[in-house]
Amino acid sequence: MERLPSLSCFFPAYNEEPNIARLLDEVVATLPQFADQWEAVIVDDGSTDRTASIVRDYAALHPEIRLVEHKNNLGYGHALQTGLKESTGQAVFFTDADLQFHLSDIGALLPAFDDADVVIGYRIKRRDPWHRLVVAGVYHTVLRTMFDLHVRDIDCAFKLFDRQVVDALVGELESRSAFISPELVIRAQIAGFRITEVGVTHYPRTAGKSGGASLKVISRTIREMRRLRADLKANKTN
Repeated sequence: MERLPSLSCFFPAYNEEPNIARLLDEVVATLPQFADQWEAVIVDDGSTDRTASIVRDYAALHPEIRLVEHKNNLGYGHALQTGLKESTGQAVFFTDADLQFHLSDIGALLPAFDDADVVIGYRIKRRDPWHRLVVAGVYHTVLRTMFDLHVRDIDCAFKLFDRQVVDALVGELESRSAFISPELVIRAQIAGFRITEVGVTHYPRTAGKSGGASLKVISRTIREMRRLRADLKANKTN
């Protein structure tokens, strides 16, 4: 597949003022290469900086860019759910607004999209601080054990979905933490959708701050993992 008929890309963002203008420049320059019709939805999750204001300025010049705002910071899971619900394209892609991926790598996902319903990027070399790599290693091992997952980089924020996957799963998602990204893949696997992986380049964060490895986030993620496993077991029993 060289081009998509329609593509929605959404980007959860929280206090990404140092990065958001560069991301939007990349959006405008890159996305028309991949789809006849495209849109970019920025989900501002209650930022306290100028993230939303910068997006508004771009949207005034580029109607394909749309801002959706949460009044308060609701968390990554809420932002991702909002992005899924707001996206209208036949193909739906998301990544984060922190510039740790290049949008040009969407092109690497498209050939696999011919024969898959979900294409997941995996980071060929993850460029994060050592403590995040340790946490991620433990996290992936636990996920594989709990959910019998056969995905090498389950929480990589570089994923492409067919419209039917989004429509089938968006109403089932329960997570409000970063676990929502694995939950999407877990539910897609259970539903029988075709999933494949493609290697992509990961870059160090050069501006802004990530909160993904805080104790509060980790604790919430563990609770949501346990809840999903319990729910899946209960549904299987019934």
